[in-house]
Amino acid sequence: MACHILCLRNKYITTNIKLLSKTIIIKYQVAFFFSRPTASEVLTAYLTQCNEPPWTSYFVKTSVVNDQFGMSNFNWKVGKSNYQILRTGCFPYIKYHCSRRKAEDLGTSDKFMKIIKVVNFGIPCFLYGLAATQLIRHKEIVHTSKGPVTIYFLLPEHKGSSY
Repeated sequence: MACHILCLRNKYITTNIKLLSKTIIIKYQVAFFFSRPTASEVLTAYLTQCNEPPWTSYFVKTSVVNDQFGMSNFNWKVGKSNYQILRTGCFPYIKYHCSRRKAEDLGTSDKFMKIIKVVNFGIPCFLYGLAATQLIRHKEIVHTSKGPVTIYFLLPEHKGSSY
């Protein structure tokens, strides 16, 4: 009888320890998720940090919160400027190409880009990401409300140049 009570007590303690450790892990994961900046915050911060350049093209690691998932071609307002953004996921990065232009209806273009990505199963995007891991030659720090984020470039950009 005493052995049975001891076994139940040990099982109870073991179960509680497992639950406690799972709770701690989940809290850590939730805290980590909310402590990361969003991709849109990085985009806005970088364009602002560079004084709204005519264009830029960069990669950001997928460790940011991907709040623009599914958006391929869209307008983005920063300060006094509007940017037309071409964006694609290319694991392990998200690629942004930003051109300062007047706002336009990009709905058709956005849908077309999505169709292309679905039809080719995202394979070219994945290969582009793998190639980028070897081709990136420059990086910069973007300051966000959640801390610094490194963004990557194939080549250093000449800030403010038209091309």
